[in-house]
Amino acid sequence: MKKTASLSVLAAGTLWGTMGIFVRHMNSAGLQSPEIVQLRILTGLAVVGLYLLLRDRSLFRVRVRDLWCFFGTGIVSLLLFSFCYFTAMNHTSIAVAAVLLYTAPIFVMLMSLLLFRERLTGRKTVSLLLAFAGCVLVSGLGSGDAVSLPGLLLGLGAGFFYALHSIFGRYAVDRGYSSWTITFYTFLFCAAGGMFLADWTAIGTAVSAGGTLPLWILAMGVVTAFFPYVLYSSGLQQMESSKASILASVEPVVCALVSVFLFREPIGIGGIAGIALVLAAITVLSLPERNADF
Repeated sequence: MKKTASLSVLAAGTLWGTMGIFVRHMNSAGLQSPEIVQLRILTGLAVVGLYLLLRDRSLFRVRVRDLWCFFGTGIVSLLLFSFCYFTAMNHTSIAVAAVLLYTAPIFVMLMSLLLFRERLTGRKTVSLLLAFAGCVLVSGLGSGDAVSLPGLLLGLGAGFFYALHSIFGRYAVDRGYSSWTITFYTFLFCAAGGMFLADWTAIGTAVSAGGTLPLWILAMGVVTAFFPYVLYSSGLQQMESSKASILASVEPVVCALVSVFLFREPIGIGGIAGIALVLAAITVLSLPERNADF
C-alpha cells in the first residue's frame, strides 16, 4: 500500500467527519436531511465541473458502456445510502444508526473477496474487528433502547449501499477513469436522482432569507463532497477496496472530536477507548507488509 494512498483515504474520512458542523447550521436554517444532501452534492458537482473545465475537459469523456459504474456510485451507493441513513435516524438513535452504517467495511471486504479476489489476511481481519469495535464505542451503543426492525434494516441498508461506493468505484478505476471523472459523474447521477426527493420550496425560502447560508452551502460542498470524494477515489487507484474502507472509518472518530471540542458535548471513557481502537486499526493496516504479513 502506498503511503500517499493511505493519506488520501484518511484525509477523506477526516473531511467527511466534519459533516456535523454543516448539518447543525443547515438545520438551524430550517433545512432537513434530503435538502442538505442535495445542496451538498449540487455544490460539489458545480465545483468539480468548474475545475475540469479549467483543467482538462477530456476528463468529462466516458464510454457509454461504462455509465453503469457511475450509476452505481451515484444512485445505488451515494443516493440510496443517504436515504437509508437519514431515514434510519427516524427509527432509532443516531448512535445506533452510525454503528450500523459502519458495517460497511464488512460488506466491502466480503464483496471484494468474491468480485476482485482480494486476499483475506489476518491483518485485515484484526483491523476490521478493531475498527468496528471502536465505532461501536465511539457511538455509545448500548445506552439506548432496543433497535426496531425498520431501524435495523435501514441501518444495515445504509452500510451496504455505503460499501458499494468502493465496489463500483473499483470497477471505474479498473476501466481507466481518474478520480476526477469518477467524482464528477457520481455527483451528477446522485444529483439527478435526489432532485425528486428534496423540498425545493424549503431550499428557496432558506437561501432567500439572506445571511451567510450560501457561504455555508459552498463550504459544505467543498469540504465534505468535493475534496473527500476526489481523495477517496484517488486512494482507490492505489490500494484494495477493503483497505480503503477500513481506513475511512476514521470518520466517526472525527465526528466525536468535533462534538467534544466544538459543541462541548461530553465523551466518556468508552468513547475515548473507541477512538483508540480505530486509530489502532489504522496503524495495523498501515504497517509495511514485511512487518505485518499475518
